[in-house]
Amino acid sequence: MTNYNVQENDLYGEPSITDEHIQNNLTVREMLGKRSIKPETLPPAEDIKKLERRVINDEKKIEQTTKKLPKK
Repeated sequence: MTNYNVQENDLYGEPSITDEHIQNNLTVREMLGKRSIKPETLPPAEDIKKLERRVINDEKKIEQTTKKLPKK
């Protein structure tokens, strides 16, 4: 949203871009509040590294438990 508005409104310099960013954050937080969503009460997302390791382990388990196709 900030990137779009910076380009669309031809914003330059740190102060104007920072103000745009802050305004976008406030707007998003206000919208979430109207939907009774408080970001600080949401559970954290699973760490991507843990998720990657789990996928690798699951793939290894699948390879070990599946039968190999016969060679022709």
